[in-house]
Amino acid sequence: MDSQEPCCLVWNPSDCSGTSACPPRCPRFVDTKGEGILIRPVRDDARERLFEFYAAYPDAHRSMLLPPRDRAALERWLDRLLDRGQNLLAVQDDRLVGHALYSPREATESELLVFVDPEYHGRGIGTELCKQVLARAAANCHETIVLRVGKENRAARRVYRRLGFCPVDEHPDNIEMRLALESELVTRVQAPPAERA
Repeated sequence: MDSQEPCCLVWNPSDCSGTSACPPRCPRFVDTKGEGILIRPVRDDARERLFEFYAAYPDAHRSMLLPPRDRAALERWLDRLLDRGQNLLAVQDDRLVGHALYSPREATESELLVFVDPEYHGRGIGTELCKQVLARAAANCHETIVLRVGKENRAARRVYRRLGFCPVDEHPDNIEMRLALESELVTRVQAPPAERA
């Protein structure tokens, strides 16, 4: 798992031009309610918090059978994500409000997964988590990110299209989308906040 990264203490980094110590995208994010969210890599102490986050995930917000409902299946799924993926958490104060990753982290083409606490939907956190994943995957020399999104999840599909993902295949219950990481949008999400369009 990842170690903790340095980040500044400024909650609204919009005037920041960054330093050489900064991660691929500023970890400080102000959501649409004006509240500060920290996006950070998973640390060794996060597994239990992630298990609790997913065990309590409401059924109405599960998509394509994820996260698994069964405790043993959830344990296996989470172990696989933590072992194979580049994982990020969205934290407000000390509350875990989102989790995103790309997996496998060694492949040139990896899959994006993102989950946000339903109480925090509509606040831009899922979009920011996606941008964080794209910035990190591009910085780690990945070429492409793919994802699957439920056909019924129109809000997520709109977000992915705005980020540059294009549909490449359609299945009975989901749509597969792909984004090449050399795109102009990915370059913009890696820029320091003051330089982003």
